[in-house]
Amino acid sequence: MSVDAVPDVVVAGGGVIGAAIAWRAALAGLDVVVVDPEAGDGASLVAAGMLAPVSESLFGEDDLLRINLLALARFPSFAAELEAAAGQPIGLRREGTLAIAYDPGDYAALMRLTAFRRSAGLDAEELDSRACRKLEPFLTPDVHGGVLFGGDWSVDNRRYVAALRTAMVAAGVRAVRDRVTAVRGGEGEAGPAVLLADGRVIECATVVVATGSWTRSIAGLPDELRTAIRPVKGQLLRLRHPAGLPQITTHTIRATVRGTDIYLVPRADGEMIVGATQEEREDQLVTAGAVHDLLHDAMSVLPVTSELILAETCAGLRPGTRDNGPVVGWAGPGTGAGTGTGRILLATGHYRNGILMSAATADAVVACLTGQDPAPEWGPFNPARFSRSAVPR
Repeated sequence: MSVDAVPDVVVAGGGVIGAAIAWRAALAGLDVVVVDPEAGDGASLVAAGMLAPVSESLFGEDDLLRINLLALARFPSFAAELEAAAGQPIGLRREGTLAIAYDPGDYAALMRLTAFRRSAGLDAEELDSRACRKLEPFLTPDVHGGVLFGGDWSVDNRRYVAALRTAMVAAGVRAVRDRVTAVRGGEGEAGPAVLLADGRVIECATVVVATGSWTRSIAGLPDELRTAIRPVKGQLLRLRHPAGLPQITTHTIRATVRGTDIYLVPRADGEMIVGATQEEREDQLVTAGAVHDLLHDAMSVLPVTSELILAETCAGLRPGTRDNGPVVGWAGPGTGAGTGTGRILLATGHYRNGILMSAATADAVVACLTGQDPAPEWGPFNPARFSRSAVPR
């Protein structure tokens, strides 16, 4: 579509982060355009949809844990508003996550992480092998023990993305099917704008960059910020229950099988997601080795997995950063003042937590767009940590 009037905001990237921002910005009364070459059919559709700040928390990532907990607390009300606006369910599941260990070594590692999580005030219930199998009867008898994280949920990522698209269009967001190649923040006499692959320029009041792992390919951003984002390949499987086979799990299951992490995420429609690899690669090819390893580890934990139908193999690129945290805030000198690159907002680098953080990120960006301060938990994730030219706000 063509854009005649100058919008308040152009969001570069229509994935789960960009769509959430666009919807909430439109609800705040802003005129919004989203630019994406694939209508958001990128990494957001290749995801398990886990909302798991507790079972994924690691030593030394206290700031990330705090922002993830903020994101999870925001998600239920955001989800309810989204379902009402879109008129469709998003498959939110609240049964919790069961983390299990396959042997004594894996169990000892899980207990060390559990002690750390409890020290941070997080809810974790230790279970022996029998209690694990009582919760999930199809688990292998070899399971050594586990921990139930009742506050870690999941959402059907594809339903969630579809609902966000529906809601943002209903709120008046305009969509342009193209790729942003460069951004301009308002330097000199030229105002903020995005340059598209077909040569068009869309001027606006503010640019929001929500392009995930492709952020580094966008000209006009400080080099330090572009290079801070790297693609991390992930492969996963979508399995489907055949007719006559009951749902084999109710909880999300996370497991360590001889040192290798695996997760199995059930869907209400009978699908199960199995993932995911973590590879420092830029291609999006599905490999035979990855499919083999994922199936092998899944069947080690849940032998009945062998009876499921292999419905789809997927590969996508997560936007990783050096500290595993997102990059959310104003970019460049003259922040918010219409000078330099000051009218460019970044909302990228969410790595494995894009869906979890989508609602909280939308809140933070809309706060910036309307002259307010984001929640204090966002402070450590300002672009300033990667670029001396970025100005904290």
